Amino acid sequence: MSKQTYRVCFCFQRRFRLAVSEAPEDIKKLFEQYSENGIMTIDGLQRFLVEVQKEDKATREDAQKIIDSVKHFHRKGVNLEAFFKYLFGDINPPLASLGVHHDMSAPLSHYFIYTGHNSYLTGNQLSSECSDVPIINALKRGVRVIELDIWPNSTKDDVDVLHGGTLTTPVELIKCLRSIKEYAFVASEYPVVITLEDHLTPNLQAKVAEMVTQTFGEILFSPGPECFKEFPCPESLKRRIIISTKPPKEYLEAKEVKDKEDDSQRGKASDEEAWGNEVPDLKGSHVANYKNDLDEEDEEDTDDGDKSQHSLAPEYKHLIGILARKPKGGLDAWLRVDPDKVTRLSMSEQKFEKAVVTHGKQIVRFTRRNVLRVYPKSTRFDSSNYNPLIGWMHGVQMVAFNMQGHGRSLWLMHGMFKANGGCGYVKKPDFLLNAEEVFDPKIKLPVKTTLKVTVYMGEGWYYDFHHTHFDAYSPPDFYSRVGIAGVPADSVMKKQRF
Repeated sequence: MSKQTYRVCFCFQRRFRLAVSEAPEDIKKLFEQYSENGIMTIDGLQRFLVEVQKEDKATREDAQKIIDSVKHFHRKGVNLEAFFKYLFGDINPPLASLGVHHDMSAPLSHYFIYTGHNSYLTGNQLSSECSDVPIINALKRGVRVIELDIWPNSTKDDVDVLHGGTLTTPVELIKCLRSIKEYAFVASEYPVVITLEDHLTPNLQAKVAEMVTQTFGEILFSPGPECFKEFPCPESLKRRIIISTKPPKEYLEAKEVKDKEDDSQRGKASDEEAWGNEVPDLKGSHVANYKNDLDEEDEEDTDDGDKSQHSLAPEYKHLIGILARKPKGGLDAWLRVDPDKVTRLSMSEQKFEKAVVTHGKQIVRFTRRNVLRVYPKSTRFDSSNYNPLIGWMHGVQMVAFNMQGHGRSLWLMHGMFKANGGCGYVKKPDFLLNAEEVFDPKIKLPVKTTLKVTVYMGEGWYYDFHHTHFDAYSPPDFYSRVGIAGVPADSVMKKQRF
């Protein structure tokens, strides 16, 4: 307890006692290990920095600076009070990042990738402006997958980026491409993937190919035949831009096929009808068409093999580094693993949540070689997000999020990709990549580690946190939050005085 005084009415002093926390028992024991006769010398403090703080390069000079910074009469060391003061002081900041320390030489499918959804929107999904600003902000944060929806402009002679069929205002594609080139590698040197949702005619596809080639030049990744047999590794793709899209058919032909499919589905229960029932008050042709446009990525390819690529501008086709496909036949066909070919599959949040119930192991098997992208459901008009842990536990590489959104799910996303030096790529755990045995997300797992953390907050308070941990890789609440049946969880956090 330290004595403090203050003056009252300018004529007399009052004295009060200010509570100053003593070092808790854990700190006292730690101090005793590195001190002699109640004093931690320069050598003892240096050993503490190296062995406990993990500051491998700490020198005697560094230890001396700490001693000098803590006001104390012992010139050659610190006592317990001074040591405790150092631990809570500004001179002892959080430890520096470990940097990129995961193995980056595995195929892209072996990594969780920081992925954006409708990256050009400044706000909600229906009426906000389209701009390159949210793209820039995402890249500065370290996002590695940028999504652009590309449409013919009003005069059909150029290409805009906008959320088709809504009231969002467009932004020119070339502006977005130039911003991506400028900011792609500000936060990370590892590759940036541009996923294109294409609604263009072949002549405009050729124009996009010219824009992309001229804008990115040598940093544009040019895929070879081997890239479609196995994805290259992030290390080999440093400072490269990769284009990913479905090889589209001629725009009007695709629209005609889709209109026929819509007619045939009238009167049947579907996700699209559920969409309409949830928002019955929305009127107008733009909003009415929005229902169909949103679920376009969920549609199966109407043709098989190379037939679907006949009308594709050849210059555009050669740009595609990660091929997106969705064959006919439903989930079983979508998740079929081809040993001679890799692909990217996109699935809406709703369809994915249904798929994990019946096809959990197949999804894990698929994502060992192929890339799966899951994006927010169409009713998230406010740009909110879903639980990313469900995707990650099934090996989903691209859990696509509205980065301009809000909420706890987005915090989890940002926190996840603070790992591995914030490079935007986090290596998946070995159990999701095991070629001999496919991980079953529903199984009951044995306890491997119990995580115990005590956080001292100052002013005499500390938080004591215990959590039963089921795998050394997973986040502390990985399993309890995703709700795996039969998996116990023991998480307790208590606020106490020391």
